[in-house]
Amino acid sequence: MSSEGVQLPIIDFTGYLAPKSPDDQQNVIAQVRDACREYGFFQVKGHGIPLALQQELLKSLDRLFGMPKEEKMKLSYLENPCRRGYEASGMSLREGDAMPDSKEAYYLGREDPVVELSGFYGPNVWPNLPEEQFRAPVWEYYQKTGQLGKTIWEILLQGLGHSTDVMDAFAKRPLVQMKLIRYPPTSATLPGQFGVGAHNDFGGVTVLLQQPGKDGLEVWLEKQQAWLAVPALEDVYVINCGDMIMNWTGGQYKSVRHRVINKADSERLSCATFWHGDVFATNPLNPEDPNKESVGQLLVKRFRHQMSIHKEGLAQVGEA
Repeated sequence: MSSEGVQLPIIDFTGYLAPKSPDDQQNVIAQVRDACREYGFFQVKGHGIPLALQQELLKSLDRLFGMPKEEKMKLSYLENPCRRGYEASGMSLREGDAMPDSKEAYYLGREDPVVELSGFYGPNVWPNLPEEQFRAPVWEYYQKTGQLGKTIWEILLQGLGHSTDVMDAFAKRPLVQMKLIRYPPTSATLPGQFGVGAHNDFGGVTVLLQQPGKDGLEVWLEKQQAWLAVPALEDVYVINCGDMIMNWTGGQYKSVRHRVINKADSERLSCATFWHGDVFATNPLNPEDPNKESVGQLLVKRFRHQMSIHKEGLAQVGEA
């Protein structure tokens, strides 16, 4: 079957963030609930993140990835206890993939002063670029997309009849991770190689910025058994749920496979912010859930082969 005629809904968050009538927030909550039940994905406008900041963020990515490779490799996430820093093209290979991803990436997270829990918390790695050209705009962007991720969690909870107070049980010190990404042009990609191979996100809410006009994201439609291309629209974010949300909600919200294929013979930029929850948080929606795996355990299960976690760290988190 074809994905022709199908598109992810674009939901205007203005009614939730600045309601003008008693029904405005409920309308947004209902739209998000329906989209996550149907697709596991939706798009957002009226989100409150300034367009100028988005544009400055993309310029910052250009500056970062335009650095000499030897300088970027000095910032390798493999040398960092918190898995923060640079990932070169070809370093990410999922089980079952024929080839590694073509993307290069840079990882950031909470800015904590010391390394804790084998790197779940700790300081970031910052490139040697002028403050105003990288760290300042990137950190402001991290904070604003982190707030948007939290808002989406609140909306998702209300869509299932829960109070936003539920967040107090699992979001005292939430893991909020951000990945800056650059995809090479088609001519620099091997035949059959993906920018990012097909996968489900492991955890909570993903807030994705695509470089406007440079398409690449594709979402799997189960009913149609087809891939849906998601256009890269200016000032519009793509939001999706991860496996943890699907499991915590008993499958009421979907976690769906997606992939990235850079369709243009030019470089393509994107940025994803992932909002999960506390390392030791378990399902706050169902205290009777027999699966007691925590956010940290789920993260280790998914990424342990890509993370350098020593035995002491595994013991602290409680290896799943």
